[in-house]
Amino acid sequence: MAVDHSVSLPTLDLLGIGFGPSNLALAIALDEDARATGRRLKTGFIEKKPDFAWHNGMLLQDSRMQISFLKDLVTLRDPCSPFSFLKYLQSQGRLEDFVNLRSFLPTRIEYDGYLRWAASSFGEQIHYGEAVLGVKPRSAGGKVRALEVTSRRADGSETTRIAANLVMAVGGRPSLPAPLAALVERGAPAARRLVHSSGYLPQIDAALSASRAEAQAAGRRVRVAVLGGGQSGAEIFQDLVQRGSLDDDLDVSLVIRGSALKPADDSPFVNEIFNADFTDSIYRRSPEERQRFFDEYRGTNYSVVDVDLLERLYELFYMQKVSAQPRHTLLTQRHLTAATPGRHGLALTFDDLARNVTETSEFDVVVAATGYRRDDHRRLLEGLAPYLGDHAVGRDYRLETREDFLPGIWIQGGCEATHGLSDTLLSILATRSAEICASLHDAYETLAQQRAHAVA
Repeated sequence: MAVDHSVSLPTLDLLGIGFGPSNLALAIALDEDARATGRRLKTGFIEKKPDFAWHNGMLLQDSRMQISFLKDLVTLRDPCSPFSFLKYLQSQGRLEDFVNLRSFLPTRIEYDGYLRWAASSFGEQIHYGEAVLGVKPRSAGGKVRALEVTSRRADGSETTRIAANLVMAVGGRPSLPAPLAALVERGAPAARRLVHSSGYLPQIDAALSASRAEAQAAGRRVRVAVLGGGQSGAEIFQDLVQRGSLDDDLDVSLVIRGSALKPADDSPFVNEIFNADFTDSIYRRSPEERQRFFDEYRGTNYSVVDVDLLERLYELFYMQKVSAQPRHTLLTQRHLTAATPGRHGLALTFDDLARNVTETSEFDVVVAATGYRRDDHRRLLEGLAPYLGDHAVGRDYRLETREDFLPGIWIQGGCEATHGLSDTLLSILATRSAEICASLHDAYETLAQQRAHAVA
């Protein structure tokens, strides 16, 4: 039930929960709209990380973006924006050098630098190092007119902010296969040998170091399993192979559920599904039609690998045959059924669907490149459940709410089921942020009315 705080006015017109690329793009869109129209809202953002970070666990040295730099935070909306990737290159003195590369695909490390550069312009609006605990409604005159957001800082202290509207861009939560998730939930010591791809770079050195001493004492190499047949799994496998080549002490297995590593389809006609206006086509379809579409085009984003990386991995396995030294393996059609503590790591049990047998193998370290869940916004909004129904989302990314609930809540990155495969990707940041900005300003007069009624 909403608590009546009729004298408590919202201190923010808009509060963003999460400050990754999605809400960064929105902050830019709001700022540029304010400069053009004078309609400046009081805006803040809460981010649980201590500073801006974008997939910092996967900033591998040789990894490249999978989309053109022209699909940056702003260019598809405003090619003249001062927040474009090209403007960033110019500010760093690298524009001509980048042109000489003749590539549309910068490295992931450089793109992270671009995002950090853009985020630095909004430091006064961002509250880093705070984890949102929950959201509660605040009412006046029989209607919910504001939202109370409580967050916890790293030192354990808590703070509450009152906002007229929210935009949720909380990103994905690492997803693990059920047997591995159960180990983590039980707090099993063996779970320390498990690394999710989201934390690969920060955690892999420690995991390998702990295993190397045991392996050396036993006179063998460290056994590592990488689970996942997508781009992240393939990149991690390649990185581990390179690490093992330096000291000749790693045996790496790439374990996938499919019968082969499959190429990502980024051909031009197929890529049109990531055009901004394609969202309209997807949103108008029935749930059954959308599912058929997702099944047809799943190969653009899920469990697929860039062709150039596929070719490098195939050459790796071929050269092992040439040298007759098969250290690294590709295990296909494996379904993980159990995970238990082993003598020196984790014992994984797989159903081998090709041979119709079940086998258990022990690995010193397991890396799970098994994706993310995109429903954390539902958990954070549980305190508003009576007003949100089944979390239906409009074309403008705004949650549909009861009539007595006046605040707007927009969802970024949690609408794939209704808005298409581009929803969790960088491709539509520039256009989606403009759409949410426009939707917010459509309710601009309502914001003023909220405050007027609250005072009355």
